[in-house]
Amino acid sequence: MNDVSASHRLVAGAPDSPVILHVPHSSRVIPADVRGGIVLEDAALERELDHITDAHTARIAATAAERCATEPWQFVNLLSRLVVDPERFPDDREEMLAVGMGAVYTRTTHRADLRPADHDGQPLIDRYFHPYAAAVTDAVTQRLDTVGRAVIIDVHSYPTERLPYELHGDGPRPPICLGRDAFHTPAGLLAHAEKAFAGFGGTGVNSPFSGTYVPLKYYGNDERVSALMIEIRRDVYMSEPGGPAGPGLDTVAHALADLVDMASGVDTGRG
Repeated sequence: MNDVSASHRLVAGAPDSPVILHVPHSSRVIPADVRGGIVLEDAALERELDHITDAHTARIAATAAERCATEPWQFVNLLSRLVVDPERFPDDREEMLAVGMGAVYTRTTHRADLRPADHDGQPLIDRYFHPYAAAVTDAVTQRLDTVGRAVIIDVHSYPTERLPYELHGDGPRPPICLGRDAFHTPAGLLAHAEKAFAGFGGTGVNSPFSGTYVPLKYYGNDERVSALMIEIRRDVYMSEPGGPAGPGLDTVAHALADLVDMASGVDTGRG
């Protein structure tokens, strides 16, 4: 998988849909040459992938998209976040550098060595991170040019029990965590998400994970781009860690489809 175009996939939705389901952390795929720079033995790497991968989230997004009245677009990362994490800042702005988890991870979820201490992550950033960011930016630009707005719904999952790498994991861990941004998450979109996911035993905002993904070109400067992160606690839909999906996956996909349909006509709530 040396072709950069094979590192991500844009699945077309309805031409008039403003919604992009962004799925950045669902894959376990690591190209062989990238694997060579990881110090873990195979069994340990598989365990790390169990912990770090948002398993089945691409399937959740695809199932939801099929059920929507107006089919959303889907942007899916086809590589593991152990290659690069496309949702990190690629520089010193990234707070996760404190635990070795910037755009290129050097430490594991349990703070063990993932790559050598002197590993240079810049080639991976150049090869994978920047092309990915450019492709997401293009997808958002296309929605703005065609529909006049874009709604990014970031689809994630998180473990029931806190992992050692989490910087802010001491707060509530609700079945559904909604990550919002003060600039890019309008009140109407957040309210729609709370309604769509009301049946899972509770939703929370920005705990244990906060914020949402917006391409840097538009971040903090274009209100036409709305965004919300959906973090699904893994016991809601799968066996942990890294196990098969259960019947909860279908229920989650149905709720996500409801959110997409509402977001397709959402009042921005900006007055």
